Amino acid sequence: MTHLADPETNEDASLAFAIGRRIRERRVAQGFTVADLAQRLGRASSQVSLIENGRRELKVSELRQVAAALSTTVDALMNAEPPNRRAALEIALDRAQRGSVFSSLNIAPLAIRKSLSDDAIAAVLSLHDEIQRLHQERASTPEIARRANTALRLDQRGRNNYFAHLEDIARDLLRRVDHHGGPLSQRSAAELAQHLGFSLHYVGDFPKSTRSITDQRNGRIYLPVNLRGIDPRSALLQALALHVLELKEPRDYEELLRQRVETNYLAAALLIPEASAVDYLSAAKTARELSVEDLRDTFAVPYETAAHRFTNLATRHLGIPVHFLKVHDSGVISKAYENDNVVFPTDALGSVEGQIVCRWWAARQVFSMEDQLTPYHQYSDKPAGTYWCTSSIQNTPAGLFSVSVGTTFEDARWFRGRDTRRRFKSTCPDERCCRRPSDALAGRWDGMALPSAQLNSSLLAAIPTGTFTGIDRVAIYDFLERHAPSPEG
Repeated sequence: MTHLADPETNEDASLAFAIGRRIRERRVAQGFTVADLAQRLGRASSQVSLIENGRRELKVSELRQVAAALSTTVDALMNAEPPNRRAALEIALDRAQRGSVFSSLNIAPLAIRKSLSDDAIAAVLSLHDEIQRLHQERASTPEIARRANTALRLDQRGRNNYFAHLEDIARDLLRRVDHHGGPLSQRSAAELAQHLGFSLHYVGDFPKSTRSITDQRNGRIYLPVNLRGIDPRSALLQALALHVLELKEPRDYEELLRQRVETNYLAAALLIPEASAVDYLSAAKTARELSVEDLRDTFAVPYETAAHRFTNLATRHLGIPVHFLKVHDSGVISKAYENDNVVFPTDALGSVEGQIVCRWWAARQVFSMEDQLTPYHQYSDKPAGTYWCTSSIQNTPAGLFSVSVGTTFEDARWFRGRDTRRRFKSTCPDERCCRRPSDALAGRWDGMALPSAQLNSSLLAAIPTGTFTGIDRVAIYDFLERHAPSPEG
C-alpha cells in the first residue's frame, strides 16, 4: 500500500526511525540480543533500544561503528527500502504520526510495539490516509487551482509555449498512418485510433461529465453523437493523447491542468502538423500576410485551435513574440498566454484567469462590432507599449467568447490587418481607465443604483469528493457495463 506523503513530516526523525528498524532487523538476523549488540558497541542496552526505536539519531561515526558490529555497511543501514513488510508498516506509521494532519487531530500517538499486530497498523494507516485525503480536498479550493494555473502559465512562457517532446510524438503518430502533410482528415484520425488498437463508437446515452471514454479492456473509444460544437477530430485525438501519453487520473490541480495542456497540445499538433504549418507560416511571413484565419482555413480547424497552434510555433520558428486571450463577453478572461511582455490583469496570487480585461483592448472591443464575421484588428497603446491584435468571436455552448492573438507594434508588420486605423489607449490597471465611472456619472448615480450580483458558483466550489476531475465515476462504470461487448461476441 502506498501512503499519502505529508510535506510537513519531520524527515530527520523519520529517517532515524527507519535506520533504527533496519538495525534491529540486522541484529535479529545475526542472532544477537539487544544486550549482545550493546556489549559490542560498549553501550548500555537502553541506548541500543533508543537507537532501534528512532529516539536517538546517530552521527556518521556512530553509524559506522554499528555497521561494523553487525558485519554490514553504512549504505545498507541507510537504505530507504524497508527490510520487510513489518518494518515498512512501522516506518509508515511513525511517519504518519509525526505529520501535521495527525497532530491536528489531538490524539496521543500510538506506541509502536511488537504486540501491535500488522493488521492493526494497516488499519490505522488506512484511516490516516482517508483523513488526509479529506483534508487535502477541503484545502483544494479555487485558490489552489489559481496558484497551479499561474505556475503552469509561467512554465509555458519559459518554453515559448513550445513542447518539443509532444511535437516528436505527433510526428511519429502521423508517420504511422502515412500522413505526409496538410490537414488531418477525420478518416486519418480514425485510422490512427485503429492503429493504436481502438475501435470508435458514437453513442447517444453519453455521460455529461466527460467528452470521451476509453475502454482499455476492450479497446474501445466512446464519443457522444452530439459533440455540441466541438470538432469531432479534436475530441478523438484528445482521447488518444491520454492513451499515448499514458496519463492517469490526476492527483491534484497542477497535474489536472498540465494533463489538459498536454492533451490539447498533442491533439493540435496532429491536426496542424509542425512541418506543414511552419512551411505555410514562413511563406506567409515573407509575404507579410500572417493570418490566424488563413491558418484555420488551410488546416480546417476551429479558430481557437488555430490561434493556440500559432502561439506554439510563432516564437520558435518565426521569431515573433505573441500573446493569446480567450475572453467571455462579460469581459472575464478564460485563458491567457504571453511572451511579448504584455501586462495582463492579475489577482494577488498572480492569476490572470477570472480577471476583467480592459474594455479598450481588442478582446473587448470586438464585441461592439456589428459585423462579427470579418476579422477584427486593432492597435492598443498600453503601459508596456503599443500592441497589435486580431480578434474573432466564437459562439460556444458556454456563451460568446472572443479569441485574440496579438504581438508588439514592431512585429505587427508581418500580419495582414496591420494597416487598421483602429487604435485605443489603455491605462489599466489605473482605475480611471475603465474601472471607475466618471465624476459626472458617479455624482448622478452614487447611492441610487442597487444591482443584484450574479454569484459565480466556482468562487465557493471545492473539488468534488473523491476526484479532482468532477467526473461521475458511477455513471462512467454503468455506461461501460451497458456498452461492453458480450463475452460471446
